[in-house]
Amino acid sequence: MDNIQISHLEDQRKFVTIISEHKGVVEYLQVANRIIFTHTEVDVALEGKGIASQLAKHVLEYAKEKGYEVMPLCPYIAGYISRHPEYKPLVMSGINV
Repeated sequence: MDNIQISHLEDQRKFVTIISEHKGVVEYLQVANRIIFTHTEVDVALEGKGIASQLAKHVLEYAKEKGYEVMPLCPYIAGYISRHPEYKPLVMSGINV
């Protein structure tokens, strides 16, 4: 699945995609110029379709566009960054991914 629609629900501090009634989500906290990614989850029906990767790319591009430092507490986002080193400059200093 390419080019999924991702919505930013700022009031709920999450990014969401819904595909055929199944949801994928990345939750975060915002502290000043830092975005802390806390959780990524994709419904079982969507697993293995690249949805989590598209969500990760989307949220990291959002952080880059806004000039935010990233703190990837979520293991999925941290793993995505380690596999895509172009996002490592976003990670706040002192954190290894």
